[in-house]
Amino acid sequence: MGHSPSRHNACGGGGGDGESPPSPLPSRFERFRRRLRLRHRDRAGRPGGDAHASESGTGRAIAVDEFAGIARIRIVKADMQFKDKFIACLSLGERTYRTEKSDNTSTPEKKVVVETNGPHIARISVFETNRFSKNTLVGYCEVDLFELLTKDPVETEQSFARRVLAIVDYNEDGELSLSEFSDLMKAFGNKLAVAKIEELFRQADKNGDGIVDMDELAALLANQQEKEPLISNCPVCGEILGKHDKINDMIHMTLCFDEGTGNQIMTGGFLTDKQASYGWMFKLSEWAHFSSYDVGLHSGSTASHILVFDRRTKRLVEEVIDGKIVLSMRALYQSKVGLTLIDTGVKDLLKNLSEKQGKKMSSPESAKDIPKFLELFKDQINLDEVKDPLESFKTFNEFFVRQLKPGARPIACYEQDTIATCAADSRLMTFSSVDESTRLWIKGRKFSIEGLLGKDVHSDALCNGSLVIFRLAPQDYHRFHVPVSGTLEKFVEIPGCLYTVNPIAVNSKYCNVFTENKRVVSIISTSEFGKVAFVAIGATMVGSIEFLKEEGDYVHKGDEFGYFAFGGSTVICVFEKDAIEFDADLLANSARSLETLVSVGMRLGVSTRNRDLQPQELEKCSLE
Repeated sequence: MGHSPSRHNACGGGGGDGESPPSPLPSRFERFRRRLRLRHRDRAGRPGGDAHASESGTGRAIAVDEFAGIARIRIVKADMQFKDKFIACLSLGERTYRTEKSDNTSTPEKKVVVETNGPHIARISVFETNRFSKNTLVGYCEVDLFELLTKDPVETEQSFARRVLAIVDYNEDGELSLSEFSDLMKAFGNKLAVAKIEELFRQADKNGDGIVDMDELAALLANQQEKEPLISNCPVCGEILGKHDKINDMIHMTLCFDEGTGNQIMTGGFLTDKQASYGWMFKLSEWAHFSSYDVGLHSGSTASHILVFDRRTKRLVEEVIDGKIVLSMRALYQSKVGLTLIDTGVKDLLKNLSEKQGKKMSSPESAKDIPKFLELFKDQINLDEVKDPLESFKTFNEFFVRQLKPGARPIACYEQDTIATCAADSRLMTFSSVDESTRLWIKGRKFSIEGLLGKDVHSDALCNGSLVIFRLAPQDYHRFHVPVSGTLEKFVEIPGCLYTVNPIAVNSKYCNVFTENKRVVSIISTSEFGKVAFVAIGATMVGSIEFLKEEGDYVHKGDEFGYFAFGGSTVICVFEKDAIEFDADLLANSARSLETLVSVGMRLGVSTRNRDLQPQELEKCSLE
């Protein structure tokens, strides 16, 4: 506790023969503040280092009712089964941070701002660092930050005050002197008279010995800050505070302090943990503009990585897909040469290949592929949800069309037919019109609702309507469900090709996936949405499309409707014009050409006709 005694050089305190006395060395606190600023500038200037203004992930002031807290996440240890070092990644929303290569003795940490309506499920991933191109995921966990944050705003403010006071508690004994407290206030640009500073200190100094408990002083400081701000400048970056409110000042300094002291050794600038884990080969390809890593519409070499937004965790994730498959799809679907190949026999080849693969996956020998499949998608398939035990599946296709336990996919607002729900575990895009879909996503030159539904089904109401695309990937639960309640009027099978439904093909101008692929169109007649077209579209490696309902059946939203056998596939629902108002978050992501990862039963939108819910009742209908 207390400053170091003043030190002089060998010449003493006086000077003779016209020499000026030597300048006194700066105080311990002044040296500490300079070190803070130096480290802060160093971090902000490094590649991948974030300035504190962007560390909150907001880039804007946060309203008091939006602020949930600041979470400090510290990775205590990682139990490794190998000798190599590891890196750890922390992902929250569209922000990911990573450590340097570490061994089991390091304890990296990061502080993140959590907003009331923002992302709150953090993912911590650990990667083995023994590969050149990319590192290997060896473990992960998810943490709900809401469960860790204090609900008491007073306690939050006092915790911050203790963090501020700790700067001058040099010996970490939890006690401060008046001189230390005074120096701290001056460093913060405080204009209060000395008497006011002493008055605050004396209130905490019950026995008058000039030493106070830091917790007591923190409570007084938080109370005084409520009445009259004591902190005018950030001691790390020097920024003037008070531009917004005390909450934003607290956020600024909390993050700024830790940057300056070097406590945070996790660097930002990444969108996903996969991106953060890539090795030097990927960084070289980015530098050479051979590949890019970002959300939105991509083509050619920039389509190397497909990012989607996980609606449950509100986090960006990279879709798992083999690099060789990506290269082959780019060559086939995004070039004129590939178009020529498609027109000269590849269509039939894909169809024959899919039929053979479908038969193979229904053979008893295919069961041995299940463990390898689970290993490939180990962090994306939850076996706890599966209805039947793993050993009960005698073929791969039996596992692929697996059923889930009752309640695994709760249906949003089940009793309210005015609420439409998601039809599949999938990556979703919503568009209010065909024009929007072709501008933002579908680049095939011949796409139209009439071409999608076929001449036997199309109507003017549907052709001018809105649509939602549910794209299923191999790792997904492959049973699709009814999105709205109504009566099944008809089923129409339309023969066609079996192109992939991957965005690499959908975003290509050289092929028309949705209007040329094999598909089955069903019409659901509803009282809330009018006619709704449900289109199940086959794709490469999809053996069959099976329905569990028949014409004339009445179906309730959430009912199991059918399933796809092995492969990726797509469902498109077409609503009549102005019949549905899609949820705002789905529309916002689609406007960015960003797919949203959803589950069966999540909210899709609300009917604009015959609404029997008041706005306050609609708010009670959660996503799930």
